[in-house]
Amino acid sequence: MTGSALASDQTPSRKIDDKIAALGDWRGQTLSRLRALIHRADPAVTEEWKWRGVPVWYRAGMICTGETYRNHVKMTFAKGAAIPDPTHLFNASLDGKVRRAIDFHEGDEIDEAGVVALVRAAIALNTSRKA
Repeated sequence: MTGSALASDQTPSRKIDDKIAALGDWRGQTLSRLRALIHRADPAVTEEWKWRGVPVWYRAGMICTGETYRNHVKMTFAKGAAIPDPTHLFNASLDGKVRRAIDFHEGDEIDEAGVVALVRAAIALNTSRKA
């Protein structure tokens, strides 16, 4: 099997593990922490690998993505405009009608309770729309 064939046989979770390891810097550490917070919010969350290398988390619909860039890690909530953000964590994609995002830069503190609350709110919204 070629390297690309092996990569395509991996589970989404394994691909995310590999991406975190390959980053090897603060971006990988940040993505790993965000991933842990998403699973803390709801252990039933599932992971997918979309768009040529973007981790995506689902529970009754898409919750959020974890994109990595040279200078930041972006956590984009698919329906972020429809969920409450009482601690004002959203700092990107604020003009959109549907999505909202949080850009994390090197050295930024992560409001763990706030991220967990946003993930739970996104899941609650997804669940309510499925009923």
